Amino acid sequence: MDPQSQKVKLNDGRFIPVLGFGTYAPPEAAKREALEITKFAIEVGFRHIDCAHVYQNEEQVGQAIRSKIADGTVKREDIFYTSKVLCVECVQMCASDFAQALEKCKDAGLTKSIRVSNFNHKQLEKILNKPGLKYKPVCNQVECHPYRNQSKLLDFCKSHDIVLVAFGALGSQRVKEWY
Repeated sequence: MDPQSQKVKLNDGRFIPVLGFGTYAPPEAAKREALEITKFAIEVGFRHIDCAHVYQNEEQVGQAIRSKIADGTVKREDIFYTSKVLCVECVQMCASDFAQALEKCKDAGLTKSIRVSNFNHKQLEKILNKPGLKYKPVCNQVECHPYRNQSKLLDFCKSHDIVLVAFGALGSQRVKEWY
């Protein structure tokens, strides 16, 4: 895999690798496995590492990334790391307030790009129609595969220069607690 040529340009000028490594593992999986498998993923060429607080393995994923930087496998600027805030927080605020909070994180230098996950077109419209919007989302990560093709959402995202990032592209097993 040539990590330099397999990227998509985002609406903020940054580039996201087309193939990402998702770090979700069921709760019964040992956290040490997240460390080792993430190191291996970086060794074989993955540069987009997708994580979330709810996965409960961010510490191990971070250790793996730091380890591969330290041993010279990658530079920090080569890694496109994504995380997500808790779903509960998203539900408690409307989409436009949520976007304002993310804009503050970007202004403070805590994030390079703003992306959302599992937003439908109505939620995206609320963000895009927010008066004084400084940064629109660069991408929206959703479950997308032959049995859940998301074609209408894809068209909406394309029309607003938002990249649709698919998780579970070959199908997925849903986690009851997240739905």
